[in-house]
Amino acid sequence: MQLMKRWQYMLLLVGGMFVTLTACDNNDEPEAVLSITGINPTTAPVGSTIVITGTNFNTNPSSNTVTFGTVPATVNTATSTQLNVTVPANAGSNISVTSGGQTAQAPSTIQFQLGNKPVIEVTSNITTNTTWSRNNVYLIRGFIYVENNAVLTIEPGTIIKGGGPATDPSGQQRGGTLIIDKGARIEAKGTAQQPIIFTSNAAPGQRKYGDWGGIVLIGRAPTNRPASQTFEGGIRGTFGTDNQPNDNSGTLQYVRIEFGGIALTATANSEINGLTMYGVGSGTTIDHVQVSYSGDDSYEWFGGTVNAKYLVAFRGFDDDFDTDYGYTGKVQFALSLRDPQVADQSGSNCFESDNFNPGENTAAQGAAAPNNGLPLTQPIFANVSSFAFQSAPVNTNAPQGSGPYQSAMHLRRNTAISIYNSVFVGWPEGLRLDGTATGTLANVNSGALDLQGVTIANSLTAVRGAGAITNDQATAFFNTANKNNRVISTADLATLLLNAQTFNLAAPNPLPQATSPLVTNAATATGGKLGDSFFTAAPYRGAFNGTDNWLTGWTNFDPQNTNYDR
Repeated sequence: MQLMKRWQYMLLLVGGMFVTLTACDNNDEPEAVLSITGINPTTAPVGSTIVITGTNFNTNPSSNTVTFGTVPATVNTATSTQLNVTVPANAGSNISVTSGGQTAQAPSTIQFQLGNKPVIEVTSNITTNTTWSRNNVYLIRGFIYVENNAVLTIEPGTIIKGGGPATDPSGQQRGGTLIIDKGARIEAKGTAQQPIIFTSNAAPGQRKYGDWGGIVLIGRAPTNRPASQTFEGGIRGTFGTDNQPNDNSGTLQYVRIEFGGIALTATANSEINGLTMYGVGSGTTIDHVQVSYSGDDSYEWFGGTVNAKYLVAFRGFDDDFDTDYGYTGKVQFALSLRDPQVADQSGSNCFESDNFNPGENTAAQGAAAPNNGLPLTQPIFANVSSFAFQSAPVNTNAPQGSGPYQSAMHLRRNTAISIYNSVFVGWPEGLRLDGTATGTLANVNSGALDLQGVTIANSLTAVRGAGAITNDQATAFFNTANKNNRVISTADLATLLLNAQTFNLAAPNPLPQATSPLVTNAATATGGKLGDSFFTAAPYRGAFNGTDNWLTGWTNFDPQNTNYDR
């Protein structure tokens, strides 16, 4: 009897353990489920890219099968939660994804619709007069030259996209770049209601700095470089010996250039800027142009005489306004708005201005050197507003860039630039006056290089010298009484009465308050170099007078999320 009881006890014990182990096994996690939770954008033309979001995608693009209706599509990149897909011809509305033996359908609430604008791929040079219509989307693949004295006319409201290096039909991995060669013209005349937009070919949310090249204008106005010197960024041709100051490369009017500025190689000076101008003449019209998210400089002038008004440099990577090689044009009303998280390894500036490197011809070169270093870089800028850091500026490497912020104005290498009636806020340095006694400093002493009516605010170092120029010399120049330049400390920044939305990168409003000292009692420069008929009377510091917002209608401060495929 005792033996039977022991066996009964053992059976009960084993059964309890089995139940316990079975109960533990019930805690296993369910198998991951494939799903589609979003499509962006939901309307796009053939050949463009969209992003499908969801769960449990395969991270190998080719291991995911995507169909638009019954039409298969190419998966370009893949993560476990996102697929970047090219819209196929004859795409249907219902998108499905098959991966790992599962198939998921897009919910009925986020069905795809094929855009009604065809995509015209531009893969060869333009040699005859050509018009691009607002009824199409144009995709630039590789380097596209407008040449042979041809005129490219672009209708208001037209969308032009730049393809990335992988789309280059030549196999040279050159990001899409539109190059207007000598003698040719671009006539891109947008309106405030229908701006012309050059942008990335990537889908909303996927765009980034340097997705494509940008726009390059090459004219026949004077520069101070040798005829044998080649252009930067792999652009064909050399500077030449042209001397046509009134040369006409066409019109850029109410134009946006987004996500251009590409570095072609790791070699120095291999970049293309958002808008690059080589020897562009004063017969060219440039006004109301916004360059956003450029991977190099937003604007760079290599010599030439072209004038410009109403320029915007938004969230650029390197410099905003770079002038060199003998640029002598005039610019009025310009806004620079920076992302303090992003700067370049070279040290980002609002202005970088130099004649050339080293700035003056050496004794070994003598007077026989090409152009003898002339004309000097001697442009005139007026009414510039530049905003970097809202709080105390930082001069260490930017968290999302490759280097630090440097100067609002880095004037070096024998430049003779003049900047009037402007305001620079939140740069680690306000003015860095850099060069030799016979170059930059001599231009200061002669009045060729001039700063008047300039306010530097919220800087760690307002003014400094570099090279052979001492801090005392630079400070004495900036503080000359009749120049009416001002330094506003970080503690006193509120006295400028800036708009509360000035530094709001998503929806900026850079107009100062009506009672701001930038507008009232501004003590601005007049006459002299500003007496040229090009300049509009603007007795205030910066690009805005407190009431007239010339940004309205044609600018876009959220191009990352804009659907250009409707």
